[in-house]
Amino acid sequence: MPDTLPPSEDLAARWARLREEEPGLRVRDAALRLATGEAALVATLPGAVALRPDWEALLRALTGAGEVMALTRNAHCVHERHGRYREVSVNGQMGLVLGEDIDLRLFLARWAHGFFVPAGQPGSPRGSLQIFDAAGTAMHKVFATEATPEGALERIAADLAAAPAAPLRLAPRPAPAAPRPDAEIDGAGLRAAWAALRDTHDFFPMLRRFGAERRQAFRLAGEAFAQRLAPGAIERALHGAAATRLPIMVFVGNPGCIQIHTGRVERLLPRGPWFNVMDPDFNLHLHSPGLAEIWLVRKPTEDGVVTSLEAFDAEGELAIMLFGKRKPGEAEDPAWRALAEEQAR
Repeated sequence: MPDTLPPSEDLAARWARLREEEPGLRVRDAALRLATGEAALVATLPGAVALRPDWEALLRALTGAGEVMALTRNAHCVHERHGRYREVSVNGQMGLVLGEDIDLRLFLARWAHGFFVPAGQPGSPRGSLQIFDAAGTAMHKVFATEATPEGALERIAADLAAAPAAPLRLAPRPAPAAPRPDAEIDGAGLRAAWAALRDTHDFFPMLRRFGAERRQAFRLAGEAFAQRLAPGAIERALHGAAATRLPIMVFVGNPGCIQIHTGRVERLLPRGPWFNVMDPDFNLHLHSPGLAEIWLVRKPTEDGVVTSLEAFDAEGELAIMLFGKRKPGEAEDPAWRALAEEQAR
């Protein structure tokens, strides 16, 4: 295994003291307490290996890693999916993984730092590969499981290790851009463009064209296209899908990755502020108090209207989206549409 990163003794010592005081504290929460990026803590771990930023090579290597667990999270939602990396493609700064189990949309311009973390270290029980943005926030993680061939992630790290090892430098997190005032948005033009949508993938380019923030567009579009829902709509929809064994799509993302589960949800376990799905191959951990706005959204397409439930935190970041199971060229499942529309009544 190549040389590991030189640790920051001061930060490492402060983190060690924090772990002694609160042994169960997660790495991400420890980073918030210590006012640093999570990557800075990972870099202090014994045996941590910095990876060179060849993200296409990393993704292609993962296709040979066997069964693993892929994790993508944001501030209020964690999405964990067991399976294999298949059908990897990279086009410039965009990446795709299109397996039936691990399904990812990757925005590689946001990937800045990568590490292998050996087994037994905090947050890495059997070993993991972890990717962070320039500020040290986690974009995507890959964990070895009981089903992962022994040494699979270590071999990837050995092939992709950065040389020579260098101290980690994190960039300051940029302040979020303030949305334009509603009065500056062409509301009539936005509504006409929304009505003319023919594919859900055209929605984000439409927002950019009108300079509208996502929730702002929902407000300006009117209730024919978007309705704000009462708190608890996401949890109620998951309960409804579980009760009827309805296959759905669960999207959770951050600026560097969107991870998608397609299939049923079955074992729902609310625990305190967290609403959990604990199925064998799919786990979801939703921090319900962090959801400030939930919307029912209707997007016209060539295959008919596509309905989603979309939840945001107080800063306007998208935490989770739910859709009915469908593929391009297929109409939306009427059972999903009925369940989603029920949340508006």
